[in-house]
Amino acid sequence: MKRLIPLLMTALALSNFSSGQNLKYPKTAKVDSADTYFGVEVKEPYRWLENDKSPETEAWVKAQNEVTYAYLSKIPFREGLKKRLTELMNYPKYGSPTKKNGVYYFYKNDGLQNQSVLFRQTSLTAEPELLLDPNALSKDGTVALSAISFSNDGKYLAYSIARAGSDWNEIYVMDLATKELLADHIRWVKFSGISWQGDGFYYSAYDAPQAGMELSKINEYHKVFFHKVGDSQKGDKIIFQNKEFPLRNVGGGVTEDEKFLIISETESTSGNSLHIQDLTKADAPLIALVTDFNNDYNIVDDYNGKLYVLTNWKAPKQRLMEIDPANPQKENWKEVIPETNDVLESVSLIGGKFITVYMKDAANHAYAFDSTGKKLYEVAIPSLGTLSAFNGEKDEDEAFYTFTSYTFPPTIYRFNVETNHSEIFRKSEVKFNPEEYVSEQVFYTSKDGTRIPMSITYKKGMKRDGKNPLMLYGYGGFNISLNPSFTISRVPFLENGGIYVVANLRGGGEYGEEWHKAGTKLQKQNVFDDFIAAAEYLIKEKYTSSSKLAIDGGSNGGLLIGATMTQRPDLMAVAIPEVGVLDMLRYHKFTIGWAWATDYGTSADSKEMFEYLKGYSPLHNLREGTKYPATLVMTGDHDDRVVPAHSFKFAATLQEANGSKNPTLIRIDTNAGHGAGKPISKVIDAQADMWSFVMKNLGMSVKYSY
Repeated sequence: MKRLIPLLMTALALSNFSSGQNLKYPKTAKVDSADTYFGVEVKEPYRWLENDKSPETEAWVKAQNEVTYAYLSKIPFREGLKKRLTELMNYPKYGSPTKKNGVYYFYKNDGLQNQSVLFRQTSLTAEPELLLDPNALSKDGTVALSAISFSNDGKYLAYSIARAGSDWNEIYVMDLATKELLADHIRWVKFSGISWQGDGFYYSAYDAPQAGMELSKINEYHKVFFHKVGDSQKGDKIIFQNKEFPLRNVGGGVTEDEKFLIISETESTSGNSLHIQDLTKADAPLIALVTDFNNDYNIVDDYNGKLYVLTNWKAPKQRLMEIDPANPQKENWKEVIPETNDVLESVSLIGGKFITVYMKDAANHAYAFDSTGKKLYEVAIPSLGTLSAFNGEKDEDEAFYTFTSYTFPPTIYRFNVETNHSEIFRKSEVKFNPEEYVSEQVFYTSKDGTRIPMSITYKKGMKRDGKNPLMLYGYGGFNISLNPSFTISRVPFLENGGIYVVANLRGGGEYGEEWHKAGTKLQKQNVFDDFIAAAEYLIKEKYTSSSKLAIDGGSNGGLLIGATMTQRPDLMAVAIPEVGVLDMLRYHKFTIGWAWATDYGTSADSKEMFEYLKGYSPLHNLREGTKYPATLVMTGDHDDRVVPAHSFKFAATLQEANGSKNPTLIRIDTNAGHGAGKPISKVIDAQADMWSFVMKNLGMSVKYSY
């Protein structure tokens, strides 16, 4: 790579801030690099940016950030916006309590703590005791708690941490009586829970990666281990692995009473195999119940000697099935709660009842059933919104859940499953008055006639005159639903007359597996068409206009933004692709990218699949001289989910191709990953920069005080 030096031109000052016309971007060197797919050569001159550890890439990142931050620093209301976001986020935040061995555990953030702190209390009225403060684990708050698990005997807490936003985790063990950390330390854990059995626990991990390739090398040969407290990781026993298929993930967990071990294996992000083992019998075999990957199977728990599984097998909107461990073969399964017209999102076994959460038109409803599947009652909730899964124990009537919507800050409720009574347990103290805002749901028609739901939130008094700044957000993938939720960082945009819109695109899970499949592989264009149709509807109905429209999405949603802005650059004024999958020909060659193939397909599958992917891949559809919208590409240097090379190559190509005066910048966060565990200080910085960029390029007049 030395031949690339010098790679970069020094970033020059911004001589004309009114647009990006005179922005001087770092000069990005080109190399002779190409791949051949089914006889078709695809050149990629910025391939060298895939090496995120090279001095050349590090210099490029530094130079790009200098240009980006110089631009952002000249936005006159940026500091005022950051101050407002800091004020808004500075309120106590609580997590829903979990009860274990008679002790309540919960997370709390005083307001601006980088990471939430784990507390415990012996009763709901007892004085909370600090148990674990992840803020003490790093000076900059970039070490985050990933998972916690309490042993059934109440002796131990096993917890995992992630550093700088990476998906790599480390597991530690604490003595709950003394709060002392034991010697146990487990590394190279990824995509794993922690599940106790006796004096040890199950977890999943990979072999140690090659030094320097930790954040980019493809993840292979996932294994389930059992670790006994006090032992070295080297002595951990491999419980399950599949050497024949290195590109699979495996997970192991036990039922609450530790009677059954459940092993699940996946080839991608949907569909799993299912194995069980009776832990009450010595040398009992691991029995394969499902060996294909055509459907999803999630064990809820065991009860009265039976196992219960939530599945979309022969039920695209899911149903609950009963398994007799004495006759566990699939043909012997018994339906307990049948499929309905609404999606069955979750089932919790609490107080001898199945507490279910359904989704109808992207909003939640909850019902209780007895163990035979008889519906007992509906749980009353404040309005259309989102319910978290109910949290409680199967032999106690007490449970907790959280409710939120676009205008309803998260509120924790204490619930009695026997009496069907809910009461507010903790209410958010956020400085936001929901009475000043409106959130409505509309339905619009996509290109092929499909009816799509969309939520629109705005300040009361808004006039539909086509002059309103509007942010349109979407995702559309991996069976993930965008349910109504309150996000404090949107408030300044709404306060200043902005409209915030979420479109529930195909590819998500809003209407079950069929809705999901309709936005995958050779039907992926449906997702982009749905999003484009949403924008066209909002313009037609005079909520906004193209000159006042911004679009945003992250991860798979970053792909959505990249595809939309390359297919219809005329449709919007601002585009924000965050941590996006932007190179659809090579995405599967990095870390866990191969697991996304059931949604995307890969360029190696067939000529048809290659041509389809190339036809919408954002990186490969940037055209020289095209007038692209103002664009802020956002990524993190420690993102090992969607590696930053996607964003690097896209930004370099966009800067070269753009024929408009609009700024095309990339913001590369340091010591940050895909998003999980990001310290609140970095969240505030990123949100202030994003919304400043959006508001500036939508021509908004932003007030300094509120």
